[in-house]
Amino acid sequence: MQFLLIAFDGVDEGAAGRRLAAREAHIELGDEMVAAGRMLFGTAILDDEGRMIGSMLVLDFPSRAELDAWFAVEPYVTGKVWERVDIRPCAVGPSFRGMTVAGRD
Repeated sequence: MQFLLIAFDGVDEGAAGRRLAAREAHIELGDEMVAAGRMLFGTAILDDEGRMIGSMLVLDFPSRAELDAWFAVEPYVTGKVWERVDIRPCAVGPSFRGMTVAGRD
């Protein structure tokens, strides 16, 4: 089952610092999820000045319960980076299945 996650960071003074503090662990877990076929795509959401203010992920889990188990240990959740999160079931179109994206920041 595939899910679309759209999350926005907090807007308080410490928000950017929390993101930076949790970013390495977030990327490390993301790499593990990509290798396991659980994360299909992810990107940072940027503001008009190019600052990271949120995230968009396309995830694949056998059930919502298994997605919730990942969410409970996701560093941007435990590190209080994401303030507003919307998770919806979705269906990746056949043209995009197995797609790889070159490069990553």
